[in-house]
Amino acid sequence: MKKILNIALATVVTFAMSGCQDFLDTSSPSVVDRDFVFSNEESARGALYYGYETLRANRSLHNVGFFWHPVWGSDIEDSQDIYDEGSAGICEKWFYPGGTGSYNIDSGEGTEVFTKIYETISVANSLISSFEALDNFQEIMTGEPNNLSDIYGQAIALRATCYWELCRWYGDVPHALKAGEKAQGLTSRYAIYDYHIRKLREVEPHMYRPGEGTTRADVMNRTYVQGLIARLCLYNGGYATRRTDLGADFYVDGDGKTLSFDDWSVEKNGAVYGRRSDWKNLYSIAKEYLQAIYMNPGSVVMRTTDPRSTGKNGQEYNNPYQYTFQQMHAADNITLADESIYELSHEYNGGSSRPAYIGRPSTGGNGQAPCVACGQDRIQAHFYYGWFDNNDMRRDASVTVTGSTGGGQELIQSFDRSAWGKGCGPGTNKWDWNRMTSPDTQTYGNSGINFSYMRISDAYLMLAEVCAALGDDGNAKTYLALVHNRAFPGNNDPNFEQYISDCGSVYNAVLKERALEFSGEGVRRFDIIRTGILPEVAVENRKVMSAIIDGIRKDGYYTFDNGNQIPAYIWTKMVDAKSEYGYRLTSQTPADKQDDPVLFPGWRGQHDDWGSLVPAYAGVTMTNVAIKGLFEYIAPGSAEAQALEADGYVQTPWAIDMLKYEDSYAKKLFAGYTDEDYAAKNPPIHLLPNVYQVLLNSGITNGYGFKQQ
Repeated sequence: MKKILNIALATVVTFAMSGCQDFLDTSSPSVVDRDFVFSNEESARGALYYGYETLRANRSLHNVGFFWHPVWGSDIEDSQDIYDEGSAGICEKWFYPGGTGSYNIDSGEGTEVFTKIYETISVANSLISSFEALDNFQEIMTGEPNNLSDIYGQAIALRATCYWELCRWYGDVPHALKAGEKAQGLTSRYAIYDYHIRKLREVEPHMYRPGEGTTRADVMNRTYVQGLIARLCLYNGGYATRRTDLGADFYVDGDGKTLSFDDWSVEKNGAVYGRRSDWKNLYSIAKEYLQAIYMNPGSVVMRTTDPRSTGKNGQEYNNPYQYTFQQMHAADNITLADESIYELSHEYNGGSSRPAYIGRPSTGGNGQAPCVACGQDRIQAHFYYGWFDNNDMRRDASVTVTGSTGGGQELIQSFDRSAWGKGCGPGTNKWDWNRMTSPDTQTYGNSGINFSYMRISDAYLMLAEVCAALGDDGNAKTYLALVHNRAFPGNNDPNFEQYISDCGSVYNAVLKERALEFSGEGVRRFDIIRTGILPEVAVENRKVMSAIIDGIRKDGYYTFDNGNQIPAYIWTKMVDAKSEYGYRLTSQTPADKQDDPVLFPGWRGQHDDWGSLVPAYAGVTMTNVAIKGLFEYIAPGSAEAQALEADGYVQTPWAIDMLKYEDSYAKKLFAGYTDEDYAAKNPPIHLLPNVYQVLLNSGITNGYGFKQQ
């Protein structure tokens, strides 16, 4: 894609200089002259890839900025920041605890994203309009896929993806569809969803799947379009908070018919929380296209075995789930994860902020080993300790209790929330400087790690969800099992039926599975919104975290239903892992090594040779943290504790530090949506307001009680 991207940048240089200079001004000159674009396929494809580049370069959308907010703000994920009533990030990640009326609409991060998405839409609109004006357009879009019909389909998918992002973040937005059309006025989000579902259904038969011809998962292919149709249907038919100040007839469908709603909440702040009454029709459409993926996903596969077998120094891998994320660490703009349906590819100096913000923490800085990784995304203690089955191989591959010092050494994390880069408990483990063959050690924002926009497991779990929601539990269990069993040794969880029973229903089991599969990826927050469980989840989250802290305060530990205990203290010491094991960067913990304090938990340690990349650390030998008592309480002063200390271990604060930050860890979770709000059935305000400049240029207004300037 890199070669074609260079062509794209050259092709559209005139547009880049003249287009979209003003907020939401999509009336700028067309991306390219139509006769030139279609004079050959390569120039047409190059213009399309310029649109892809504007999406990839919009880092706040998928790496930093307001992407932090869904990663921070669910019942399984959190941030490293201390709760601060006046912080814009706190206000957005939770639910405006000071009230929407007092929120400064020009504050916060990622405020540029709204406008930048419309830049991508402008590119797509110009391409789409140029295609549709061709004399032979109908001929192109007839019969089997061809190269031009596929390019047109990708432009439709790129635009639909942008509107999905806009509607899930902002609700009702301007709906510009023509080249040169300025984005003004508000359109019902449901009409927007309906329109793009129809357009995607039109182009889907005329596109290539990954593996057909030269098509790969780094473009929006037919399999992605099938998944995107389903994704739009689930959001379109899901719960959301909508405005009541726009008139009774504002919320219409794609045919202009006024919609009826099944509302959970009462009205407050000019808003109500509910779903459109015809949601089952949308779920049926989703089911059709997700089954099409199941029948033929192209070259996309969900791995149930790990092809790496054993490392040269004896490392045992055997974790197909972790292998998916390892593939995203290639940083070559060529390698893609086998399980990705659509993946944003990056190379070094390409602007990928993983893991600098969303990934395994490091207290280092530029030029260190590794660079800084602030670990903004943290995993709540109850999720790490209590949600995972102890045999679920996703736990250690997804969540880590250690990071890096920046000096080539592993660093135990802590629950000291004020400790930047190491505080706030477990971090996300899916993206890690240490797992790159040759990581960039100069600039923390240029990791080159890819980001998967849609994985095959998402498609299967969406299919399981819609089947369960429509009353087809039998098929729902089949699709759920595909994802669930893959996470267990031998691709089989012997307790699968018990797992479903413990969840209370197949539907609930699917929602829990999505949390286990996508932790740290910004999925859970939107899942609890669109499925209507957000209000009860907010209350339950505070309840369970408060119980954990009470247990720590009273007994020195808290015991979860699965038998795991989170202790006030753990015991740690630094060791020379390379001398003892032959490697520093650990892999899957062997079944007979569960008691090994260096190998368990797995998927941590350090890059095996930081010294070759940063010579200043070539002499560092004590590189790994040995941990005792992480999941089982050891009483301070006990004979076991004394024996560990005699062996060089140090008693280390762990959950005890949560007591110092009880507001942040428990009482203020989902701040702005209180127990009283839940009892009163008030609507949660989960949407973002627009900044004043956008309101001024677009002729739209903020709802939900937000200011207009």
